[in-house]
Formats: sequence, C-alpha cells, structure tokens
Amino acid sequence: MAVSANRLELLQIADAVAREKSIDRGIVIAAMEDAIAKAARARYGSETDVHAEIDPRKGELRLSRHMLVVEKVENPSNQISLDDARRANPGAQIGDTIADTLPPLEYGRIAAQSAKQVIVQKVREAERDRQYQEFKDRIGDIVNGVVKRVEYGSVILDLGRGEAIIRRDEMLPREVFRNGDRVRAYVFDVRRETRGPQIFLSRTHPQFMAKLFAQEVPEIYDGIVEIKAVARDPGSRAKIGVVSRDSSVDPVGACVGMRGSRVQAVVNELQGEKIDIIPWSPDIATFVVNALAPAEVAKVVIDEDRERIEVVVPDTNNQLSLAIGRRGQNVRLASQLTGWDIDILTEQEESERRQADFENSTRVFMESLNVDEVVGQLLASEGFTSVEELALVDLKDLAGIEGFDEETATELQTRAREFLEQQEAELEAKRKELGVEDAVKTVPGVTSKMLVKFGENDIKTVDDLAGCATDDLVGWTERKDSGEQTKHAGILDGLEVSRDDAEAMVMQARVKAGWISEADIAKPEAEDEDASEGQPA
Repeated sequence: MAVSANRLELLQIADAVAREKSIDRGIVIAAMEDAIAKAARARYGSETDVHAEIDPRKGELRLSRHMLVVEKVENPSNQISLDDARRANPGAQIGDTIADTLPPLEYGRIAAQSAKQVIVQKVREAERDRQYQEFKDRIGDIVNGVVKRVEYGSVILDLGRGEAIIRRDEMLPREVFRNGDRVRAYVFDVRRETRGPQIFLSRTHPQFMAKLFAQEVPEIYDGIVEIKAVARDPGSRAKIGVVSRDSSVDPVGACVGMRGSRVQAVVNELQGEKIDIIPWSPDIATFVVNALAPAEVAKVVIDEDRERIEVVVPDTNNQLSLAIGRRGQNVRLASQLTGWDIDILTEQEESERRQADFENSTRVFMESLNVDEVVGQLLASEGFTSVEELALVDLKDLAGIEGFDEETATELQTRAREFLEQQEAELEAKRKELGVEDAVKTVPGVTSKMLVKFGENDIKTVDDLAGCATDDLVGWTERKDSGEQTKHAGILDGLEVSRDDAEAMVMQARVKAGWISEADIAKPEAEDEDASEGQPA
C-alpha cells in the first residue's frame, strides 16, 4: 500500500503544480524525472548516466543506468565492453547504449533537498517561458492589472498570469497609484531576460489612445473608421487623425459620440487630456490645415523634397499665437501628426520675406550676369531664383519674357554659362587645394560645391564619405521634453540637399569603397515595396 500511495502522490504533486503555475503537466513530470536522476547520481557516482522515468498514468518510477558500448573501456561508470554488452544483449554493436535497471533508492535529506531545488528551478523556467510566449503576442494590446507595489516611482502590476511594470516616464504627469488600484495600460514591449520575462506597459504611448478609442467606438473596431495618426503631449493635449471607409459615416462624429460620451470616456481614462479629433486627408496641405485647427490658414507652401510645409496665417485675430499654441504645443502636435516640419508665418512676414527673396535674386543676377537692375528684376519676377535655372531654361521661354527678344535671351544665357564655368573652375581649384581626391567626384549625386564642403570638413576620400551618416550631411533636429527644438547643422547645410539624396549619396560611396554591393541596396528597397503593398489603403 505504501508503494502505491507514493506513486499516487507523485502524480498528485505534478497535477497540483501544473494547475497552480499554469504550465503543462508533462513539464512538471519531466522536472521530477531530472530531479530524481540527479539524486540517484549522488548515490551511484556523478559520472554515472542515470535516467529516471515516471509513468504518467500509473506513477510508477523506473531507474536505469545507460552504458555506451565501446571497444576499449576507459570509464567503467558509463562505458561497457562489447563482450560484456553481448552477454546482456546478443545483438549489441559498438556505439549502442545498454540500459541496466537500478533498484529503488531511499533518498536522504540532502538528496531530497537537491531534488526539490531541481524541480523548483525547472518549474520556474517553464513558468517564465509560458509567460513570455503568452505576452509576446499581446504587444500592442491594452491590459488590465492591479497595483502590486510602487518602487521608485515605477508601478508593478499584477496581471493575473504575470507581472508588468509601468516606468515613471511612461505614466501621465501627476498620476499617482496605490496598492490595489486597477490600472489599464498599453503593452509596448516584452523582453526575455535572465530573471524572467519583462513586460513593459505605457500610459503615454500614442497607440494607447488609439486602442482606447477602438474600445469605445464600434466603428473603429469594425474597421469602418480608421485611425491614421496620433500625436500626444501626455496629460495635456492630443490630436488624432481619423478617416471613414464609408461615405455615410462621419469619422469625427463617430469618435465624439452622442453628446461627447465616447471621447469623454477616453478623456477620463487619460486624466483630462484634451483631444482634438481631426479628419484625415491624403492631400498633405488639407491635412495640415485641419491639424492646425482652430487656427485659420490663408495659404500653404509645400517643399516635398525636404518634407517641409510653410503655413501663412492672417495677421488679424491673434491667428499666429493660436496656430503656434501655448509653448508651441499646437504646431508641435500638428507636425508630429502629419510627419512634416511646419513653419508658421503671418501674411506680413511672408510678404516681407518674399520681398527679401526678390531683392536677393535681383542682386544675384546683377552681380553674376553684369546686367542692370531692371533686367535683374524682370528675371526675378518671372520666378528665376538662380543662375543655373537661367542657363538651363529653353531659349524660347526666355525670349518670350516681355521686354526680351531672342538676341537678349541668347546673350543672357551665354553670360550665365560663362559665369557657371568660371565658378566651376574656382570650385575645382578649391577642391584640389583642400586635398579632396578625384574619386569622390565620381560618386553619383556629388557636385563641385559639395566637394568643397567635404574638404572643409575633412572628408577627402570615398572611404571618408562612406563612413558618414545621413545626419552628418544634412543635420538633425532634437526635440526636448519641454517641446523646444534644437537644429543641429549638417556638412551640406545651405545646398538644399534632401535627406533621401544624402542617404543615396552615402550608400553609393559605400558601393564604390567596396563595403557593400548594389544588390545590398536593392534588397531593402524591395522589402519596403513589399511592406507598403501589404499595408491597408
């Protein structure tokens, strides 16, 4: 009876641990087998290959010693000669494993303690793996938890089947939680670490707001209304761009709800954060105008190469301060929402700047082409901004300007080309003086002006250019928590080089330097195209 009770007890323990830790029963039994085998090795010798097997239905325990069949025995603990093996099994061959059944063991206190440690460790590893497998697929979901403890401002939540952390910087300003409080948060990262899976939650992530709207607005959950973009200043204000796939459904009205009930539920969860719901548009100019609401916009000027948009607002009714917002909040959120840099100007400022550009272009033509002010003003008023444009324009277009004839147009283009040739010669001489190698000239996209800039910044070989980052060439903008932006200048500042062009230039330099091949450049482009094709319209 005692033996059958022990068998039953093994299976009962395995069932109880599997239920408590929410792991597979087979994993617990395998952990017990490892623990018993370890304890048995303490009795028979650490080099002995002892195996334990527990019948998952009856609970019977079998101990066996595995011996490797070899020609010459070097270690009697786990090796056996071919002759001895054939006495037990006539068909044994070199390389086979012979299993000898071992008698049951009575485990002492130390062996039992060691076995317990093995079981605890194996079960803990299985529990951690289960937690990781469960939560790694929940990145991007909202979870509910109960505050377990607060450590150094960070909150530890009990999710029922695991623990998660909300760091101080992922919580809303002035938000305080106490033990036992129920909290909703967004799963933005799950990492497998030595101390177990780390589940990181956030209440400031833009997608937390998007998911809250999906819970409150059935049209979003059903896919009729889509959230295209979200920008947040956590705890203060947010903008969300929405679009409807059904022309009969108003996306803004669906998100606001009857008497504001839906948006108010989200606002309450976010501690009173004000939310602007904006109709999204595929036309970037329209979207930017919508995003800057409630400010009125008189005009927009788009620079697609630099992804920059200039917004002109009326001089009246404080429209400039309204567009910029308190501490630049409105324009900053609009910029984050659209993904474009936004410059705000009043009509007067825009007029003054346009006049300054006109005067500057006039002066450039007067000095470069040796013409009088009237001719310079005529060229500037026709939209020419550089001598290069004048040299490349069709002669008929230039002769068609009022006050010009074909002879005048020909003379102007001749002077423009002579000026550019002289400028090119000066830049070439400067480039050689600075020690920039000829090979750099052969990199696609590199101009003479760029070569001089490279030389002035100690970029003199193809390898030097290949080692540059895109930010080194065109600069970058640093946004601080306060909303203040700091522009860091790049090597090619002032030459109107886009980020895409700079990146392409660096990649071509790496090809010429032999760091990568053209195929390496083509692969990411193909992957980007595949990814964009897989995105919903």
